[in-house]
Amino acid sequence: MKRVISISIGSSERNHCVEVEFLGQPFHIERIGTDGDINKAIELIHQLDGKVDAFGMGGIDLYIWAGTKRYTFRDGKRIARAAKITPIVDGTGLKNSLERRVIYWLQETGELDFKKQRVLLTCGVDRFGMAEALTELEADVVYGDLMFGLGMPRAIHSLRALHNAANILAPVVVQLPFKLVYPTGDKQLKEAKPRWQEWYQWADVIAGDYLFIKKYMPDDLRGKTILTNTVTAKDVEDLKQRGVSTLITTTPELSGRSFGTNVMEGVLVALSDKPWQQLTSQDYLAMLDNLRIKPRLEKMA
Repeated sequence: MKRVISISIGSSERNHCVEVEFLGQPFHIERIGTDGDINKAIELIHQLDGKVDAFGMGGIDLYIWAGTKRYTFRDGKRIARAAKITPIVDGTGLKNSLERRVIYWLQETGELDFKKQRVLLTCGVDRFGMAEALTELEADVVYGDLMFGLGMPRAIHSLRALHNAANILAPVVVQLPFKLVYPTGDKQLKEAKPRWQEWYQWADVIAGDYLFIKKYMPDDLRGKTILTNTVTAKDVEDLKQRGVSTLITTTPELSGRSFGTNVMEGVLVALSDKPWQQLTSQDYLAMLDNLRIKPRLEKMA
């Protein structure tokens, strides 16, 4: 049995474990949260290194992107360096392949016509494949990177403007403790504190990392579509209570939970015969085709 373990600096209350089969190969998939403790995450990786088939880095990114420029988070690099034998991935490969493809799939199947949709993307430098696909499909997009990541009351209205802002700010931001730019540990469990309400209400589709979406979301989300990835059964119930019309997750549901892109990328790495550092977006897409991975689409109202 292959083992894929996501070591997350998020809350341990969001832990999950499942055994599934991909292409006839049994998998044990597990998410282990360290409640914001980066040193504990590094220790767990040291303990499991060489004993599992792939690690996912959860609750933290290794990279953010601004066009073709890549910036590396200092804390993310610390965690990634802990793995000396086992491959470790942060989900970037699927953000550039699967998430991009899901946008086109929604358009092609008629589930969403992005030319007629107003989209709030909470963090475009994190979901860069999604951001580029939305732009190509001529969606009306507001990027919330400054609002959701840095608490600055400024919306960004074009991908070019996002890249310009990122190239100025990213070299500084990636040196900060990651907890200052993204909810980690117990912060992931806090109730939403409504903010930036005009943009939640303006949008037809609210897209991006779920914890960013949750952080400031209002009580009333009637008629809205949520396009995200990692949600628990409790998250889904919360969205129903707020009146969300449709939930779409780019990763499939596995035993009541949609795992993060880092976990699913770990599965692909474990299945591949190629060295994991050599895997390209096309390799990931080919494997996804073989697995027949489909996004989760749930009508709620």
